[in-house]
Amino acid sequence: MAKIYFGGVEENVVTRGEFPLKKAREVLMDEVIAIIGYGVQGPAQAMNLGDNGMNVIIGQAPEFREDWDRAVRDGFVPGSTLFPIEEAAEKGTVIQYLVSDAAQRAVWPKLKPCLNKGDALYFSHGFSITYKEQTGVVPPDFVDVILVAPKGSGTSVRRNFLAGAGINSSYAVFQDYTGRAEERTIALGIGIGSGYLFQTTFEKEVYSDLTGERGVLMGALAGIMEAQYTVLRENGHSPSEAFNETVEELTQSLIRLVDENGMDWMYANCSATAQRGALDWLPKFRESTLPVFRKLYERVKNGDETRVVLEKTGHPDYRKHLNDELKALRESEMWSTGAAVRKLRPAGKD
Repeated sequence: MAKIYFGGVEENVVTRGEFPLKKAREVLMDEVIAIIGYGVQGPAQAMNLGDNGMNVIIGQAPEFREDWDRAVRDGFVPGSTLFPIEEAAEKGTVIQYLVSDAAQRAVWPKLKPCLNKGDALYFSHGFSITYKEQTGVVPPDFVDVILVAPKGSGTSVRRNFLAGAGINSSYAVFQDYTGRAEERTIALGIGIGSGYLFQTTFEKEVYSDLTGERGVLMGALAGIMEAQYTVLRENGHSPSEAFNETVEELTQSLIRLVDENGMDWMYANCSATAQRGALDWLPKFRESTLPVFRKLYERVKNGDETRVVLEKTGHPDYRKHLNDELKALRESEMWSTGAAVRKLRPAGKD
């Protein structure tokens, strides 16, 4: 484990250089890794672990036919490497609990009796453990309770793995029964293809994750885009112009410059007019949104956001309501314009 300074703050980081895949294979040599849930994170982590030589089986409720059939298409064989949830959990020594947060609460009474002494109960989100009063997920004291949380969607975890890059992950140990919990955690993190692993806690992981999703990563980003698009349209700009100035230039140009060398480098490689305007307006946006982010973090910390998630996602008609919300988003003028713009992008070199 290396001590690395981020912004002058020392953190514990594990890289593939100091904990190579060969070592991860040795640590997990005798483990049977049961991936519970083949929905969002499950497929990527399962296939990455399998490609890295780990012994992987899938636990998936057969009645959720779409996910079951997807596992079959990905090469998992019913009765051999693909089982109902309880059967897979009983066979596994590492149980990667990767069903949705709401489903974890529902499935837990069936999963808990399947855990054996010395098993590792693995999460990719601190949600169920941190908010145990709401979820009822309280592990027995005879298992390791660990976390590896990739900082990206399942699609990105798989795509980056195939590209040879990996995606960064946080890791944490909540309960160390075997004395091997940290070693198992890091080995699993390397096994799923993490670029590097940084240390956290279950609590800090879920607080930062819920804040980020509702904030810059998704909620705030989409909200700010809609606000700017609306102002441009109100002032007579065409849908195409408003979309290109709001979304297309960000996603196809500027954010890639930020990714390469940071925000200051992106500013330095834009026009003087853009630089000056961005530097002058940055503090205005920061100060106007800071109270919103503070309120958001407090709601995450006190459990209000969790209650909303569990209440809404646990409703029997949730899937229909979600599809209606996504349909409204997709069919809005801004994102309808986006669909048309994407079709006009060049397919490749002439």
